[in-house]
Amino acid sequence: MDNSIALPTALAVILIVAGLWSLIVWPPYLIEAYKSPKARDEKGAPTRYLTVNLMKVTTSMVFGLVTIIVGFRALMG
Repeated sequence: MDNSIALPTALAVILIVAGLWSLIVWPPYLIEAYKSPKARDEKGAPTRYLTVNLMKVTTSMVFGLVTIIVGFRALMG
C-alpha cells in the first residue's frame, strides 16, 4: 500500500508556511498570558485564564507541527 500524499508543490509549501506560522506566532502569546495579572490568583495558583490559554497554544502548536510534517511528506512524495 502506498502511503504517500499527492499534493501539488505549491500546496505543500503553503502547508509548511502555515505550520511555521503557528510555531512562530503562538509562543509569544503564551508568554504574555503567563505575565498577565489574570494568570494567577492571589495565592499564586494558575487561573482558568492561564489554563485555557495554555491549552489553546498547545493545541495550535501541535496542529502546526503536524501541518509542517504533512507539507514535507507531500514535498518528498
